[in-house]
Amino acid sequence: MGDLLLTPANAQRVADQLAQLRGAAMKVGQLLSMDAGSLMPPELAEILARLRENARTMPMSQVVEVLETHWGKGWEKHFSRFSFTPAAAASIGQVHRACDKGGRELAVKIQYPGVRRSIDSDVDNVATLLKLSGLLPKNLNVAPLLNEAKRQLHEEADYHHEAQCLQRFRQLLDGDADFLLPEAISALTSTDILVMSWVEGVAVESLDTAPQAVRDRIASRLIGLFFRELFEFRLIQTDPNFANYRYVAEHEQVVLLDFGATRVYPLDTVEAYRDLMQAAVRGDRFAMTAAARAIGYFDEHIHDQQRDAVVDLFALACEPLRHVGRYDFAGSDLPLRLRDAGMKLSMDRDFWHTPPADALFLHRKLGGLYLLAARLKAQVDVRLLAQPHLLALSMEST
Repeated sequence: MGDLLLTPANAQRVADQLAQLRGAAMKVGQLLSMDAGSLMPPELAEILARLRENARTMPMSQVVEVLETHWGKGWEKHFSRFSFTPAAAASIGQVHRACDKGGRELAVKIQYPGVRRSIDSDVDNVATLLKLSGLLPKNLNVAPLLNEAKRQLHEEADYHHEAQCLQRFRQLLDGDADFLLPEAISALTSTDILVMSWVEGVAVESLDTAPQAVRDRIASRLIGLFFRELFEFRLIQTDPNFANYRYVAEHEQVVLLDFGATRVYPLDTVEAYRDLMQAAVRGDRFAMTAAARAIGYFDEHIHDQQRDAVVDLFALACEPLRHVGRYDFAGSDLPLRLRDAGMKLSMDRDFWHTPPADALFLHRKLGGLYLLAARLKAQVDVRLLAQPHLLALSMEST
Protein backbone atom coordinates (compact mmCIF):
# COMPACT_ATOMS: atom_id res chain seq x y z
CA MET A 1 0.00 0.00 0.00
CA GLY A 2 2.96 2.34 0.59
CA ASP A 3 3.63 2.52 -3.14
CA LEU A 4 0.02 3.50 -3.79
CA LEU A 5 -0.25 6.36 -1.31
CA LEU A 6 -0.10 9.93 -2.54
CA THR A 7 0.89 12.98 -0.56
CA PRO A 8 -1.63 15.84 -0.77
CA ALA A 9 0.77 17.81 -2.98
CA ASN A 10 1.20 14.91 -5.41
CA ALA A 11 -2.56 14.32 -5.44
CA GLN A 12 -3.13 17.94 -6.42
CA ARG A 13 -0.55 17.69 -9.22
CA VAL A 14 -2.21 14.54 -10.57
CA ALA A 15 -5.63 16.22 -10.34
CA ASP A 16 -4.36 19.26 -12.24
CA GLN A 17 -3.01 17.05 -15.02
CA LEU A 18 -6.17 14.94 -15.23
CA ALA A 19 -8.30 18.08 -15.36
CA GLN A 20 -6.84 18.75 -18.80
CA LEU A 21 -8.06 15.31 -19.92
CA ARG A 22 -11.48 15.47 -18.33
CA GLY A 23 -13.44 13.07 -20.54
CA ALA A 24 -10.63 10.54 -20.80
CA ALA A 25 -9.90 10.72 -17.08
CA MET A 26 -13.53 10.06 -16.22
CA LYS A 27 -13.80 7.07 -18.55
CA VAL A 28 -10.62 5.40 -17.30
CA GLY A 29 -11.82 5.97 -13.74
CA GLN A 30 -15.18 4.41 -14.56
CA LEU A 31 -13.55 1.33 -16.02
CA LEU A 32 -11.34 0.90 -12.97
CA SER A 33 -14.44 0.71 -10.76
CA MET A 34 -16.23 -2.50 -9.90
CA ASP A 35 -19.51 -2.67 -8.00
CA ALA A 36 -19.62 -0.02 -5.26
CA GLY A 37 -16.08 -1.05 -4.37
CA SER A 38 -13.13 0.25 -6.29
CA LEU A 39 -9.94 -1.10 -7.79
CA MET A 40 -8.50 2.35 -7.17
CA PRO A 41 -6.93 3.60 -3.96
CA PRO A 42 -9.05 6.22 -2.15
CA GLU A 43 -6.65 9.00 -3.22
CA LEU A 44 -7.39 8.43 -6.92
CA ALA A 45 -11.13 8.07 -6.29
CA GLU A 46 -11.05 11.43 -4.50
CA ILE A 47 -9.23 13.03 -7.44
CA LEU A 48 -11.81 11.77 -9.92
CA ALA A 49 -14.65 12.97 -7.69
CA ARG A 50 -13.00 16.39 -7.57
CA LEU A 51 -12.87 16.48 -11.37
CA ARG A 52 -16.59 15.69 -11.60
CA GLU A 53 -17.41 18.53 -9.24
CA ASN A 54 -15.22 21.10 -11.01
CA ALA A 55 -16.23 20.77 -14.65
CA ARG A 56 -15.06 23.73 -16.68
CA THR A 57 -17.38 25.48 -19.11
CA MET A 58 -16.89 27.00 -22.56
CA PRO A 59 -16.96 30.78 -22.89
CA MET A 60 -19.75 32.31 -24.96
CA SER A 61 -17.45 32.94 -27.93
CA GLN A 62 -16.54 29.26 -28.13
CA VAL A 63 -20.20 28.20 -27.88
CA VAL A 64 -21.06 30.50 -30.79
CA GLU A 65 -18.15 29.09 -32.79
CA VAL A 66 -19.40 25.52 -32.34
CA LEU A 67 -22.98 26.47 -33.22
CA GLU A 68 -21.89 28.34 -36.36
CA THR A 69 -19.70 25.41 -37.43
CA HIS A 70 -22.65 23.02 -37.33
CA TRP A 71 -25.66 25.24 -38.02
CA GLY A 72 -24.08 28.04 -40.01
CA LYS A 73 -24.37 31.80 -39.68
CA GLY A 74 -27.81 32.89 -38.52
CA TRP A 75 -28.27 29.73 -36.41
CA GLU A 76 -30.31 31.80 -33.96
CA LYS A 77 -33.24 31.75 -36.41
CA HIS A 78 -34.15 28.34 -34.95
CA PHE A 79 -34.84 29.84 -31.52
CA SER A 80 -36.88 32.50 -29.83
CA ARG A 81 -34.52 32.29 -26.84
CA PHE A 82 -31.07 30.78 -26.23
CA SER A 83 -29.27 30.96 -22.88
CA PHE A 84 -25.47 31.12 -23.08
CA THR A 85 -25.20 30.28 -19.39
CA PRO A 86 -24.82 26.47 -19.16
CA ALA A 87 -27.56 24.67 -17.27
CA ALA A 88 -25.16 21.77 -16.70
CA ALA A 89 -21.56 20.82 -17.51
CA ALA A 90 -19.97 17.38 -17.66
CA SER A 91 -16.81 15.64 -18.84
CA ILE A 92 -17.19 16.04 -22.62
CA GLY A 93 -19.91 18.66 -23.07
CA GLN A 94 -22.32 21.16 -21.53
CA VAL A 95 -26.07 21.76 -21.74
CA HIS A 96 -27.81 25.04 -22.62
CA ARG A 97 -31.47 25.86 -22.33
CA ALA A 98 -33.34 27.28 -25.32
CA CYS A 99 -36.83 27.78 -26.74
CA ASP A 100 -37.81 27.20 -30.37
CA LYS A 101 -40.05 29.43 -32.44
CA GLY A 102 -43.07 27.32 -31.51
CA GLY A 103 -42.52 27.85 -27.79
CA ARG A 104 -41.12 24.38 -27.03
CA GLU A 105 -38.45 24.34 -24.32
CA LEU A 106 -35.24 22.63 -25.45
CA ALA A 107 -32.00 21.29 -24.00
CA VAL A 108 -29.01 21.85 -26.30
CA LYS A 109 -26.03 19.63 -25.44
CA ILE A 110 -22.81 20.97 -26.96
CA GLN A 111 -19.58 18.99 -27.08
CA TYR A 112 -16.30 20.64 -26.16
CA PRO A 113 -14.23 21.29 -29.33
CA GLY A 114 -11.53 18.73 -30.06
CA VAL A 115 -12.78 16.07 -27.65
CA ARG A 116 -13.26 13.37 -30.29
CA ARG A 117 -9.90 13.98 -32.02
CA SER A 118 -7.93 13.69 -28.80
CA ILE A 119 -9.64 10.67 -27.21
CA ASP A 120 -7.04 8.03 -28.04
CA SER A 121 -4.04 10.15 -27.04
CA ASP A 122 -5.81 11.44 -23.92
CA VAL A 123 -6.58 7.93 -22.68
CA ASP A 124 -2.97 6.86 -23.30
CA ASN A 125 -1.74 9.95 -21.46
CA VAL A 126 -4.00 9.19 -18.50
CA ALA A 127 -2.64 5.64 -18.31
CA THR A 128 0.93 6.93 -18.43
CA LEU A 129 0.20 9.49 -15.71
CA LEU A 130 -1.38 6.87 -13.44
CA LYS A 131 1.53 4.48 -13.91
CA LEU A 132 4.12 7.18 -13.24
CA SER A 133 2.25 8.26 -10.11
CA GLY A 134 2.38 4.72 -8.74
CA LEU A 135 -1.41 4.54 -8.46
CA LEU A 136 -1.72 1.29 -10.39
CA PRO A 137 0.12 -2.00 -9.82
CA LYS A 138 2.90 -2.52 -12.38
CA ASN A 139 1.67 -6.01 -13.24
CA LEU A 140 -1.91 -4.93 -14.03
CA ASN A 141 -2.66 -5.41 -17.72
CA VAL A 142 -4.63 -2.25 -18.43
CA ALA A 143 -4.58 -2.61 -22.23
CA PRO A 144 -8.08 -4.16 -22.47
CA LEU A 145 -9.49 -1.44 -20.20
CA LEU A 146 -7.80 1.31 -22.18
CA ASN A 147 -9.06 -0.05 -25.50
CA GLU A 148 -12.57 -0.23 -24.07
CA ALA A 149 -12.24 3.29 -22.68
CA LYS A 150 -11.37 4.58 -26.13
CA ARG A 151 -14.22 2.71 -27.79
CA GLN A 152 -16.75 3.85 -25.21
CA LEU A 153 -15.59 7.46 -25.34
CA HIS A 154 -15.81 7.54 -29.14
CA GLU A 155 -19.40 6.31 -28.85
CA GLU A 156 -20.26 8.86 -26.16
CA ALA A 157 -18.72 11.62 -28.26
CA ASP A 158 -21.06 10.77 -31.14
CA TYR A 159 -24.29 12.58 -30.30
CA HIS A 160 -26.07 10.96 -33.24
CA HIS A 161 -25.44 7.65 -31.46
CA GLU A 162 -26.76 9.01 -28.16
CA ALA A 163 -29.89 10.33 -29.89
CA GLN A 164 -30.51 6.86 -31.35
CA CYS A 165 -30.09 5.23 -27.91
CA LEU A 166 -32.46 7.79 -26.39
CA GLN A 167 -35.09 7.09 -29.03
CA ARG A 168 -34.65 3.34 -28.52
CA PHE A 169 -35.31 3.68 -24.79
CA ARG A 170 -38.33 5.87 -25.52
CA GLN A 171 -39.70 3.02 -27.64
CA LEU A 172 -38.91 0.37 -25.04
CA LEU A 173 -40.59 2.38 -22.28
CA ASP A 174 -43.46 3.66 -24.39
CA GLY A 175 -46.66 3.54 -22.37
CA ASP A 176 -44.81 3.17 -19.05
CA ALA A 177 -46.09 6.11 -17.00
CA ASP A 178 -43.42 5.58 -14.32
CA PHE A 179 -40.72 7.15 -16.49
CA LEU A 180 -40.30 10.35 -18.48
CA LEU A 181 -37.62 10.75 -21.17
CA PRO A 182 -36.75 13.72 -23.36
CA GLU A 183 -37.30 13.53 -27.11
CA ALA A 184 -34.36 14.00 -29.47
CA ILE A 185 -34.86 16.68 -32.12
CA SER A 186 -33.20 15.00 -35.11
CA ALA A 187 -33.39 18.04 -37.43
CA LEU A 188 -31.00 19.99 -35.16
CA THR A 189 -28.85 17.13 -33.86
CA SER A 190 -25.34 16.55 -35.21
CA THR A 191 -22.27 14.61 -34.10
CA ASP A 192 -21.30 17.41 -31.72
CA ILE A 193 -24.71 18.88 -30.81
CA LEU A 194 -27.66 17.00 -29.32
CA VAL A 195 -30.96 18.86 -29.13
CA MET A 196 -33.73 17.43 -26.96
CA SER A 197 -36.98 18.53 -25.42
CA TRP A 198 -36.40 20.09 -22.00
CA VAL A 199 -37.70 17.97 -19.13
CA GLU A 200 -38.36 19.55 -15.75
CA GLY A 201 -37.79 17.79 -12.47
CA VAL A 202 -35.75 17.96 -9.29
CA ALA A 203 -32.48 16.15 -8.71
CA VAL A 204 -33.23 12.77 -7.11
CA GLU A 205 -30.40 13.04 -4.57
CA SER A 206 -32.05 16.18 -3.20
CA LEU A 207 -35.06 14.12 -2.10
CA ASP A 208 -33.35 12.47 0.87
CA THR A 209 -35.87 14.19 3.19
CA ALA A 210 -38.95 13.51 1.03
CA PRO A 211 -41.66 11.18 2.40
CA GLN A 212 -40.53 7.57 2.70
CA ALA A 213 -43.01 6.45 0.04
CA VAL A 214 -41.50 8.85 -2.50
CA ARG A 215 -37.95 7.71 -1.79
CA ASP A 216 -38.96 4.05 -1.93
CA ARG A 217 -40.81 4.64 -5.19
CA ILE A 218 -37.83 6.23 -6.91
CA ALA A 219 -35.31 3.59 -5.83
CA SER A 220 -37.70 0.71 -6.60
CA ARG A 221 -38.39 1.99 -10.09
CA LEU A 222 -34.74 2.46 -10.95
CA ILE A 223 -33.68 -0.94 -9.60
CA GLY A 224 -36.65 -2.56 -11.33
CA LEU A 225 -35.64 -0.83 -14.56
CA PHE A 226 -32.14 -2.24 -14.18
CA PHE A 227 -33.53 -5.77 -14.22
CA ARG A 228 -35.65 -4.94 -17.28
CA GLU A 229 -32.62 -3.47 -19.06
CA LEU A 230 -30.55 -6.59 -18.39
CA PHE A 231 -33.06 -9.39 -18.83
CA GLU A 232 -35.73 -7.92 -21.11
CA PHE A 233 -34.04 -5.24 -23.23
CA ARG A 234 -30.46 -6.55 -23.10
CA LEU A 235 -29.63 -2.86 -23.43
CA ILE A 236 -28.26 -1.01 -20.38
CA GLN A 237 -27.64 2.66 -19.77
CA THR A 238 -24.48 1.99 -17.78
CA ASP A 239 -23.79 5.42 -16.23
CA PRO A 240 -25.35 5.60 -12.71
CA ASN A 241 -24.41 9.25 -12.15
CA PHE A 242 -27.10 10.73 -9.87
CA ALA A 243 -27.40 13.69 -12.26
CA ASN A 244 -28.92 11.35 -14.86
CA TYR A 245 -32.08 10.97 -12.75
CA ARG A 246 -34.68 13.58 -11.84
CA TYR A 247 -38.19 13.40 -10.39
CA VAL A 248 -41.45 15.09 -11.34
CA ALA A 249 -43.50 15.08 -8.15
CA GLU A 250 -46.72 16.22 -9.81
CA HIS A 251 -46.91 13.08 -11.97
CA GLU A 252 -44.76 10.81 -9.76
CA GLN A 253 -42.42 10.17 -12.69
CA VAL A 254 -38.70 9.41 -12.72
CA VAL A 255 -36.87 11.33 -15.45
CA LEU A 256 -34.10 9.45 -17.31
CA LEU A 257 -31.31 11.47 -18.92
CA ASP A 258 -28.02 10.88 -20.78
CA PHE A 259 -27.86 7.72 -22.90
CA GLY A 260 -24.34 8.10 -24.27
CA ALA A 261 -23.02 5.15 -22.22
CA THR A 262 -25.63 2.65 -23.47
CA ARG A 263 -24.39 -0.90 -24.11
CA VAL A 264 -25.95 -3.91 -25.83
CA TYR A 265 -25.48 -7.14 -23.84
CA PRO A 266 -25.09 -10.51 -25.61
CA LEU A 267 -27.54 -13.25 -24.70
CA ASP A 268 -24.87 -15.58 -23.26
CA THR A 269 -23.74 -12.86 -20.84
CA VAL A 270 -27.33 -12.17 -19.80
CA GLU A 271 -27.92 -15.89 -19.20
CA ALA A 272 -24.74 -16.12 -17.13
CA TYR A 273 -25.95 -13.29 -14.91
CA ARG A 274 -29.33 -14.97 -14.65
CA ASP A 275 -27.58 -18.14 -13.47
CA LEU A 276 -25.44 -16.12 -11.05
CA MET A 277 -28.41 -14.35 -9.45
CA GLN A 278 -30.49 -17.50 -9.20
CA ALA A 279 -27.57 -19.33 -7.60
CA ALA A 280 -27.00 -16.45 -5.19
CA VAL A 281 -30.64 -16.59 -4.08
CA ARG A 282 -30.28 -20.34 -3.47
CA GLY A 283 -26.90 -19.92 -1.76
CA ASP A 284 -25.36 -22.31 -4.31
CA ARG A 285 -21.67 -21.34 -4.43
CA PHE A 286 -20.81 -24.07 -6.94
CA ALA A 287 -23.32 -22.65 -9.44
CA MET A 288 -22.17 -19.09 -8.66
CA THR A 289 -18.61 -20.11 -9.46
CA ALA A 290 -19.69 -21.62 -12.78
CA ALA A 291 -21.64 -18.48 -13.67
CA ALA A 292 -18.71 -16.21 -12.75
CA ARG A 293 -16.45 -18.32 -14.98
CA ALA A 294 -18.94 -18.00 -17.84
CA ILE A 295 -18.97 -14.23 -17.40
CA GLY A 296 -15.17 -14.21 -17.66
CA TYR A 297 -14.06 -13.50 -14.12
CA PHE A 298 -11.60 -16.36 -13.78
CA ASP A 299 -8.55 -17.27 -15.81
CA GLU A 300 -6.74 -20.59 -15.71
CA HIS A 301 -4.21 -19.38 -13.12
CA ILE A 302 -6.64 -18.40 -10.39
CA HIS A 303 -6.06 -19.80 -6.90
CA ASP A 304 -8.84 -21.36 -4.83
CA GLN A 305 -8.81 -18.56 -2.27
CA GLN A 306 -8.98 -15.93 -4.99
CA ARG A 307 -11.93 -17.67 -6.64
CA ASP A 308 -13.66 -17.86 -3.27
CA ALA A 309 -13.02 -14.15 -2.69
CA VAL A 310 -14.68 -13.26 -6.01
CA VAL A 311 -17.68 -15.47 -5.22
CA ASP A 312 -17.88 -13.80 -1.79
CA LEU A 313 -17.99 -10.43 -3.54
CA PHE A 314 -20.81 -11.58 -5.81
CA ALA A 315 -22.72 -12.99 -2.84
CA LEU A 316 -22.32 -9.65 -1.07
CA ALA A 317 -23.60 -7.74 -4.12
CA CYS A 318 -26.64 -10.05 -4.23
CA GLU A 319 -27.49 -9.54 -0.54
CA PRO A 320 -30.58 -7.39 -1.31
CA LEU A 321 -31.67 -10.03 -3.85
CA ARG A 322 -31.57 -12.78 -1.22
CA HIS A 323 -33.42 -10.70 1.35
CA VAL A 324 -37.10 -11.60 1.75
CA GLY A 325 -39.20 -8.43 1.86
CA ARG A 326 -38.07 -4.82 1.73
CA TYR A 327 -34.32 -4.36 2.01
CA ASP A 328 -33.48 -1.35 4.16
CA PHE A 329 -30.69 0.46 2.34
CA ALA A 330 -30.69 3.16 5.02
CA GLY A 331 -29.79 0.71 7.75
CA SER A 332 -27.28 -1.22 5.66
CA ASP A 333 -23.58 -0.58 5.20
CA LEU A 334 -23.58 -2.67 2.02
CA PRO A 335 -21.85 -0.05 -0.20
CA LEU A 336 -19.03 0.21 2.34
CA ARG A 337 -18.70 -3.55 2.63
CA LEU A 338 -18.61 -3.87 -1.17
CA ARG A 339 -15.95 -1.19 -1.37
CA ASP A 340 -13.82 -2.83 1.31
CA ALA A 341 -14.18 -6.29 -0.24
CA GLY A 342 -13.28 -4.92 -3.67
CA MET A 343 -10.25 -3.10 -2.28
CA LYS A 344 -9.06 -6.19 -0.39
CA LEU A 345 -9.27 -8.28 -3.55
CA SER A 346 -7.58 -5.57 -5.61
CA MET A 347 -4.62 -5.51 -3.21
CA ASP A 348 -3.90 -9.16 -3.99
CA ARG A 349 -1.17 -8.58 -6.57
CA ASP A 350 -1.42 -12.20 -7.78
CA PHE A 351 -5.03 -11.63 -8.79
CA TRP A 352 -4.87 -8.81 -11.28
CA HIS A 353 -7.18 -10.34 -13.87
CA THR A 354 -9.13 -7.88 -16.00
CA PRO A 355 -12.83 -8.85 -16.17
CA PRO A 356 -14.79 -8.25 -19.40
CA ALA A 357 -15.85 -4.64 -19.94
CA ASP A 358 -19.51 -5.69 -20.03
CA ALA A 359 -19.16 -6.99 -16.48
CA LEU A 360 -17.39 -3.86 -15.22
CA PHE A 361 -20.05 -1.55 -16.64
CA LEU A 362 -22.91 -3.67 -15.30
CA HIS A 363 -21.42 -3.86 -11.80
CA ARG A 364 -20.77 -0.14 -11.83
CA LYS A 365 -24.41 0.53 -12.72
CA LEU A 366 -25.73 -1.75 -9.98
CA GLY A 367 -23.29 -0.32 -7.43
CA GLY A 368 -24.41 3.19 -8.35
CA LEU A 369 -28.05 2.25 -7.84
CA TYR A 370 -27.21 0.81 -4.41
CA LEU A 371 -25.47 4.07 -3.51
CA LEU A 372 -28.48 6.09 -4.65
CA ALA A 373 -30.85 3.87 -2.66
CA ALA A 374 -28.64 4.37 0.39
CA ARG A 375 -28.57 8.14 -0.21
CA LEU A 376 -32.39 8.16 -0.34
CA LYS A 377 -32.60 5.88 2.71
CA ALA A 378 -34.97 3.74 0.65
CA GLN A 379 -36.56 0.39 1.43
CA VAL A 380 -36.85 -1.81 -1.67
CA ASP A 381 -38.09 -5.35 -2.25
CA VAL A 382 -35.27 -6.20 -4.67
CA ARG A 383 -36.12 -9.91 -4.70
CA LEU A 384 -39.68 -9.19 -5.81
CA LEU A 385 -38.48 -6.87 -8.59
CA ALA A 386 -36.03 -9.46 -9.96
CA GLN A 387 -38.12 -12.60 -9.55
CA PRO A 388 -40.31 -12.41 -12.70
CA HIS A 389 -37.29 -11.77 -14.92
CA LEU A 390 -35.29 -14.62 -13.43
CA LEU A 391 -38.22 -17.02 -13.72
CA ALA A 392 -39.03 -15.88 -17.26
CA LEU A 393 -35.48 -16.45 -18.49
CA SER A 394 -35.33 -19.77 -16.69
CA MET A 395 -38.43 -21.01 -18.54
CA GLU A 396 -37.14 -19.68 -21.90
CA SER A 397 -33.83 -21.51 -21.50
CA THR A 398 -35.58 -24.80 -20.85
